[in-house]
Amino acid sequence: MTAPSILLVEDDVSLRMLTARALRENGYAVRTAATGAEMWVMLEAEPAELVVLDIMLPGASGIELFRKLRRQSDVPIIFASARGSEEDRVLGLELGADDYLAKPYSARELIARIGAVLRRGGGDGAGPGGSRSDERTSEVHFDGWTLSLSRRELRSPSGAMVDLTGAEFDLLATFVGHRQRVLGRERLIELSRTRLGDSSDRSIDVLVSRLRRKLSAGGGEPPIVTVRGVGYMFKAEVRRG
Repeated sequence: MTAPSILLVEDDVSLRMLTARALRENGYAVRTAATGAEMWVMLEAEPAELVVLDIMLPGASGIELFRKLRRQSDVPIIFASARGSEEDRVLGLELGADDYLAKPYSARELIARIGAVLRRGGGDGAGPGGSRSDERTSEVHFDGWTLSLSRRELRSPSGAMVDLTGAEFDLLATFVGHRQRVLGRERLIELSRTRLGDSSDRSIDVLVSRLRRKLSAGGGEPPIVTVRGVGYMFKAEVRRG
């Protein structure tokens, strides 16, 4: 199998070298860039399967680069920043980043998060030994929507594909799997495996708000309701297969 291609955009020379070495030792094909200009050169030469993007870069900031890159590509992006405050995590979520890692971080944690993000986007339906039957049993339906757990896809009642980030998909899958149950913020973070903060900040609220907006795009009432002082509940009936 071809090693997953990672583009590491980091201006700190020591951190860039240490991180790239750790990634290579764990089976990734790594290219590095110190600035946004170098990042564009790298991506034009060869696409990446995931980008680790420092926010505080010389010249164009990681935020600016993210916005421009997202207009051109849906490549998974993990933000890395020395600014690990709630506001920065929320901003990363609102922009649509797949994960956010506060510095200083360990190579082990970065590798775990890269693996998780790549697995989120790696579901391509039935594999070499799979079948259409396997695909159908991994589908759930609610209010006309179809969520494919194997393909990690969401289709609207009209059949249109709805773009979800990895964190949004994991949260929706959690709601569907715990329908008609009130879930607190801390429990939602635990179940959906998001690593975007704790139950005291707004990270999970931002994710829920974005899901609601996407699930109400067709004019219907979103199935996620707020239970004041407790958390959230997915109220729709769910059918599998």
